[in-house]
Amino acid sequence: MKNQKIYEASDKMISLIKDNYNVLQSLGSFGINLGFGDKTVRETCEDNGVDTYTFLAVVNYTINGYYGFDDDDQLSVPTLMHYLKACHVYYLDFQLPFIRRELQEAINENDSLGGLLMKLYDEYAREVRKHMLYEEKTLFPYVQALIDRKPLGDYNIETFSKHHGQTDIKLKELKTTIIKYLPTDMQRNHKLMSTLYDIYNNEEWLRLHTEVEDNIFVPAIRRLERMLRQNDVTKNISSMVFKGGQDNADMLSDREKDVVVSLVQGMSNKEIAEHLYISVNTVITHRRNIARKLQIHSSAGLTIYAIVNGLVDISNVKL
Repeated sequence: MKNQKIYEASDKMISLIKDNYNVLQSLGSFGINLGFGDKTVRETCEDNGVDTYTFLAVVNYTINGYYGFDDDDQLSVPTLMHYLKACHVYYLDFQLPFIRRELQEAINENDSLGGLLMKLYDEYAREVRKHMLYEEKTLFPYVQALIDRKPLGDYNIETFSKHHGQTDIKLKELKTTIIKYLPTDMQRNHKLMSTLYDIYNNEEWLRLHTEVEDNIFVPAIRRLERMLRQNDVTKNISSMVFKGGQDNADMLSDREKDVVVSLVQGMSNKEIAEHLYISVNTVITHRRNIARKLQIHSSAGLTIYAIVNGLVDISNVKL
């Protein structure tokens, strides 16, 4: 289903739905209610407290496989979080039980093949549930901490992305088994055809859900992580600047300050040792103490420290 039309905020919401009826599932996950009349996408989103840009990004992606906009920084992570959480509720609490009931009515659980099919479906359902519950217990709280500007821990979005695999292998096996091997009478055949149709639709829904996570949500979280790390660096530099410099400088001994100046000037450990008439091991010890005291581990950080605290003149530093 490649519509190739990129919908915009000024388009009528009813037109979007008429062109792409399967977007109705997305409306519910965004928390958009029906009854919006002839309002535009923007008006409908604003009435329901939904970020318009993010809504259009997800909808255009599910329709065309890309969302046609350039400014990824406009994506609202809280809106994406709300959408993904609601998708989980929809799939776990409605779709999985619904398909199971359909399957029960369409097959004979009393024969061995019917029982095995139900077992295969239940294994698939458990796998999907485990996958989504992991996101709710681990990923979503982490993202909420990012939104709240809390310190970054060991977990990051790359950890999630590397382990974000497919969960539909058992579902493919179930479909193949039904199509190839399950004999039915005419009455059951109609029910089974209807069930298979719904299974295919839900498989497509789950595929798009996964792609939205991989191609919209994960990149948005990467940008949020980078922004927070940059903010942390800025805060550390600002702290050094606005403390006036003298307190920070007094943390180091005179010899440690000499080592800092030498490092900023680009000297190696051996060159510093020769310059200060000390051993290389002593230079290494001084560097370790400097890093511990200042909590600075990069040459750029030391250069900023030296300039702010008046140990070197900025005109004499190669930036």
